[in-house]
Amino acid sequence: MATEFKSKAIVIDDKIVEVFAPDGEIFSLLTRIGMYTNEETRRYELHLVEYVFDKNFSEDKEIMANTIWRDLMLNGITFMGLSSGDRQGERTRIGNKIREIREVKGIEAKDLAKLANVDAANLSRIEKGKYSVGLDILSRIAFVLGHQIDIVPTQM
Repeated sequence: MATEFKSKAIVIDDKIVEVFAPDGEIFSLLTRIGMYTNEETRRYELHLVEYVFDKNFSEDKEIMANTIWRDLMLNGITFMGLSSGDRQGERTRIGNKIREIREVKGIEAKDLAKLANVDAANLSRIEKGKYSVGLDILSRIAFVLGHQIDIVPTQM
């Protein structure tokens, strides 16, 4: 396959392939692609994985994961599992903080969504850590809550 993809899949070992999604997030795929002795077959399947990730890339990681599962199976890629990405912890932490601030201030989720001009379903996914929120949306939510986004050192 001569096609170049935004996603990049690499074999880590016999059972793991890491996929760098277009936004730089890293997903691990439990598959046997690394066990193939035929390099051409290995490259072909890695390109199929890259194609599937490019085709299904979304800021909504829950939808993205579901469509990737389906399309990997439809394209004949044998796999047993897919990680939630290496940024899931941060999405969850940020979403929990937004919910916590909103609840302390006594603001209903639907009202926050309306004031921040965010779809209520997306706000719910953000609060649950299932949506990779962009800086513009995060800034609007923070402003409505009376906060600002700040760069602070990670607490160790």
